[in-house]
Amino acid sequence: MRRLDDWLASRWWRGAAAVIAGALPMLTFPAPSWWWFAYVCLVPWILLVRTAPTGKRAACDGWLGGFGFMTAVHHWLLPNLNVFTFVIAALLGALWAPWGWLVRRFLAGVPSPGRVCAALVVLPSGWLTVELVRSWQGLGGPWGLLGSSQWQVEPALRLASIGGVWLLSFLVVAVNVALALLTSVRASRVPALAGLVATAAVTSAAWAWSPRPDVDGRVRIAVVQPGIVDGTDSGMKRFDLQERLTRELAGQDVDLVVWGESSVGYDLGQRPDLARRIAALSRQVKADVLVNVDARRSDHPGIYKSSVLIGPDGPTGDRYDKMRLVPFGEYIPARSVLGWATSVGKAAGEDRRRGTEQVVMNVGHGLRVGPMVCFESAFPDMSRHLAEDGADVLLAQSSTSTFQHSWAPEQHASLAALRAAETGRPMVHATLTGVSAVYGPSGERIGSWLGTDRSTSAVYEVPTAHGVTPYVRFGDWPVHGALLVIAGLGVAEGLRALRARRRVPAPRSRPARTTRVSPVRHWR
Repeated sequence: MRRLDDWLASRWWRGAAAVIAGALPMLTFPAPSWWWFAYVCLVPWILLVRTAPTGKRAACDGWLGGFGFMTAVHHWLLPNLNVFTFVIAALLGALWAPWGWLVRRFLAGVPSPGRVCAALVVLPSGWLTVELVRSWQGLGGPWGLLGSSQWQVEPALRLASIGGVWLLSFLVVAVNVALALLTSVRASRVPALAGLVATAAVTSAAWAWSPRPDVDGRVRIAVVQPGIVDGTDSGMKRFDLQERLTRELAGQDVDLVVWGESSVGYDLGQRPDLARRIAALSRQVKADVLVNVDARRSDHPGIYKSSVLIGPDGPTGDRYDKMRLVPFGEYIPARSVLGWATSVGKAAGEDRRRGTEQVVMNVGHGLRVGPMVCFESAFPDMSRHLAEDGADVLLAQSSTSTFQHSWAPEQHASLAALRAAETGRPMVHATLTGVSAVYGPSGERIGSWLGTDRSTSAVYEVPTAHGVTPYVRFGDWPVHGALLVIAGLGVAEGLRALRARRRVPAPRSRPARTTRVSPVRHWR
């Protein structure tokens, strides 16, 4: 292995290898059958970084790998943001530079058993810290978190109910670190194997202990997906199509009808005729209709994306305005500085306005639903807060019409499985175009997906459950633990540097020789 380490450290293509190694985790997202690859995808990157000749070079490898990861995970944005996609990836990729330094700090050379054990905690904690920072909505949000690749693995979904997607990311990185040591450092195989067995044991115990949601009822929720509508006056054509698809649901005993994001392109205050048509649909199907209005408000300045509930008598007064907007798609951060993005891609020409609070809506029959809009289904805290506020069913109204021919619609739909498992509440992901999906309170898929380019409606028998999952009760505790680990490491490194500085002896120099000068006598 020493020869391999020297070879990796000496080749000029090291930077390119770091970019490619960082991009490998992307393969775990578009192909659901590749969920297992998440547990080995970081091994090449770790092996490369641990051979860095200096800490500075390791940080550079971490940055380049982060650039590759962010570019791969968001490559479907290229037609819209063009070169700006690489600018964003380079800026966000810098978050992995400290992680690269940590990899070399704990895994370089032949690490001792103590360093191996510390690495199994510190390196996953460092990764979680990076995911936490980049999950800030202003930096793009939690899209492509490593743990989200496990959305259809039942044991992983059980663990998500304990610590959310954060716990899954922690465990995935820990397994990658242990496997990297098993394959590269013979002297560290025993502690690495022991750490791997300990991780498996703790995970198995948590899986066995984690409570299962108790299903106590069922509701029938219909999803209306009009598909792509082109041509002039596409807004009214889409509305007419959704009206026809909803009318076909009459007599199917549904409890709620859900339309996708931007399903109504007109403010209902200025178009009462459209509100009356939707109310007539509600009377016909004998259920409330949840639409999504994307228009300039008549009662507030600016454009909002709003979930609006309409019953047999018209709008019920329940309205949720989208709070977390898509950077560059719905607003441009620091527009005065980055406004030039509109000239190189399809960035937002005008910023959408934000809502101020989440809303739980009563839709009749004692059913309470918590709506989110599109991008917001990626944020674990939003669904957790809705569950805390008493939502029986989580809803996400989405539209991925811009990215129909990429894997973004499938990945977006898969996020609802994690949100359902985390909260113990079923979740409905209804799209205008893209992939619509429904998941039960354990994250299990209900029925079949409504794929892209389909114009249809479907009724789902959705199981409901109550109770509080550990994740809802205790929140993002894996992230808090990771921050404590990194803070403790910082303190330990600071004390270590201070002790090393004190142990360095002061330079010993020979005393300067002095000469005795006799007094000068002045003769007169």
